[in-house]
Amino acid sequence: MLPAAGRTGPAVPPSAFLLINVKQLLTLRSPSEGPRRGSVLKQLGIIQDGAVLCVSGKIVSVGTTEEALRDPWVTKNRKKITDIDCGGKVVLPGFVDAHTHPVFAGPRLIDFEKRAAGSSYLEIAESGGGIRASLEGVRRASQRELAQRVLRGLEEMAAQGTTTVEAKSGYGLSVEAELKSLEAIREAASQWAGTVVPTLLGAHVVPPEFHDRSQKYVETVCSGMIPHVAKGNLAAFVDVFTERGAFSVEETEAVLQAATRHSLPVRAHVCQLTQCKLEPILRYKPASLDHLDHVYDDDVAAIAKLDTVATLVPGANYFLGMETFPPARKLIDGGVPVALATDYNPGTSPTTSMPFVLSLACTHMKMTPAEAISAATINGAYSLRLGDRKGSIEPGKDADIAIFDVEDYREIPYWVAANRCSTTILNGVVRTADNE
Repeated sequence: MLPAAGRTGPAVPPSAFLLINVKQLLTLRSPSEGPRRGSVLKQLGIIQDGAVLCVSGKIVSVGTTEEALRDPWVTKNRKKITDIDCGGKVVLPGFVDAHTHPVFAGPRLIDFEKRAAGSSYLEIAESGGGIRASLEGVRRASQRELAQRVLRGLEEMAAQGTTTVEAKSGYGLSVEAELKSLEAIREAASQWAGTVVPTLLGAHVVPPEFHDRSQKYVETVCSGMIPHVAKGNLAAFVDVFTERGAFSVEETEAVLQAATRHSLPVRAHVCQLTQCKLEPILRYKPASLDHLDHVYDDDVAAIAKLDTVATLVPGANYFLGMETFPPARKLIDGGVPVALATDYNPGTSPTTSMPFVLSLACTHMKMTPAEAISAATINGAYSLRLGDRKGSIEPGKDADIAIFDVEDYREIPYWVAANRCSTTILNGVVRTADNE
């Protein structure tokens, strides 16, 4: 079971553990590289009565429990390996939440109340609510306060099986506040066992002091924020919100050009509320296009030719009370690789639960449970360009694993708003419901 090179290696470190008696082990193994598309989304690589050996934060071998217990290396080092008896539970790769906005100072309760009374997203934004309502809190808060808020969100995510998180700035909307937000993400990440991928979203909306001067603010993002972020290695990506009330396609291109000049990969919020042509954005080979609620048919065909992932965030549609949800079937049937994410944020999707997002994907977007799990694991990893390390249970990958107290993987999206995750392993660190 263990690769030959490992049999003659050094003594077993304290961080060696063996998962055994797994009723369904979802490996997400695939014979091909790259994000999953079409029918391949349904291939979960299930092993019955599975076992996984992890050493020093890495997955070393994967197979059946019988194979694991007969393995000579395991037998020889049995007393030095910690067993995790999964007793009939389901084990899968830790969720990759590839779209979150965790840097905020508090909830947006006034927006919530207005929406319950019938106001639309755009009406609330135009009256001073929405993204701008989070601005002053972030600007006033200290980096430490913001970091603690981010860390609480990360811990909530881990409790529900998430091990990798993309974390955006975007509620400071000044050079100082955006850099502070990214520093807060870095501080929180240093205290969390999982993996955090920081993203600069300085181009979220135009702040009030730049009212009617959006081009001037875009220049601030391009010449003020992006160079500082690149120099300080504060972000892995640059993102931009392309939408009516936010930034035009032309303004988006300016931001993407600046990011490219500073060797920063890009992603984009697009087609959430209205349609826009994606050809100018696709020229920059974005790692991910997020939302895509109102995408043109010819743009679906264009995305399918790339490795760009469509990251769908149905939690926002649910919380905003929308009648329609992201067109998952249209995208999947068109050959586009699809990921799922929470869009965790204080205004439109205040949830840290990937199992809830999977449930929405199955009930409102007509994805199968298998498709939803692939979208929430391996395709999320590829959307962050971490497919070689995250998103599947295979030798050589990071030990990011979620154990669910269910008998069948389909129960994960089936039990609505319930958390059946009993143990999460983040880069080899074991976190149970009892030690949180």
